Amino acid sequence: MKKEEHLLLVDGMALLFRAFFATAVRGQYMRNSSGLPTNGVQGFLKHVLLAAAHKQPTHLAVCWDMGSYTFRNDLFADYKSNRQAPPDELHPQFDLAKEAAAAFGLPNVGVPGYEADDCLGTIAKQEHKERKVTILSGDRDLLQLLDDQLDVMLLQKGYGNYITYTAETFYEQFAISPRQFIDVKALMGDPSDGYPGVKGIGEKTAFKLIKEYGSIEGILANIDQLTPSQQKKMSAGMNVLELSRQLAEIHCEVPVLWHIEEARWRGVEEEAVRAVEEMELHMLRRQLIQMNVSMSIKDIDDPFSSI
Repeated sequence: MKKEEHLLLVDGMALLFRAFFATAVRGQYMRNSSGLPTNGVQGFLKHVLLAAAHKQPTHLAVCWDMGSYTFRNDLFADYKSNRQAPPDELHPQFDLAKEAAAAFGLPNVGVPGYEADDCLGTIAKQEHKERKVTILSGDRDLLQLLDDQLDVMLLQKGYGNYITYTAETFYEQFAISPRQFIDVKALMGDPSDGYPGVKGIGEKTAFKLIKEYGSIEGILANIDQLTPSQQKKMSAGMNVLELSRQLAEIHCEVPVLWHIEEARWRGVEEEAVRAVEEMELHMLRRQLIQMNVSMSIKDIDDPFSSI
């Protein structure tokens, strides 16, 4: 175990969307001189830099979706079909965010046909036996990955606010294991991802049933012990349970092109500062100044200082 090493894995999609909508709701797209919106990119990088300052990782990488179609759409055609297309102001920021991350020396990891969650899970499960791993996201689904030396840090409102889960604290709070959380998700479904669970079984009941019977199989083996209402719901939803479980489970065997040393974090270097200036990332420039990163940063008025 390389205890001195700590890999921080960032859910790029979750952070970019979160940062974009936090300012877009007020119409603050922070366009550069070319008219390109930068609000999502700036907020994404601010989240990353604050988390890096908080956790002091030795390695840092970002995972992304690579298009909207994944293997889950082959399993269930309507997977995420209820989601609206990203706003026009967000579209150009996907590539810009990756370009900015690369300028900060961060590997951008993504594999067509898989979600960012799958890449996060694959890398985390590969690396946590050798070094500490923390996943940064706002997505609670990632809690199923919790393991020895593998934590999940969930963003809260604002910047720099987190709830960090370990496998132990997860069990203390929910009285089930992280792996059992997959069965909870399968039972309750996920409206945001558009896949069904058992109709009428919500989160509270799903947790209660998994706590009591251990798994979906345990519930079905003891179905006669459920209330008449629960028996009826489980019987009606039995045909979707396995599908829902496959959709809920993060796939941890993605063929990622990955080498840990490419993710070595050396802090904010000159190339990153140049990129901040060239992309006209004014809010991020102020953040770097506050972090005492002064290389080549011009001392100018920041029009976004009130944000």
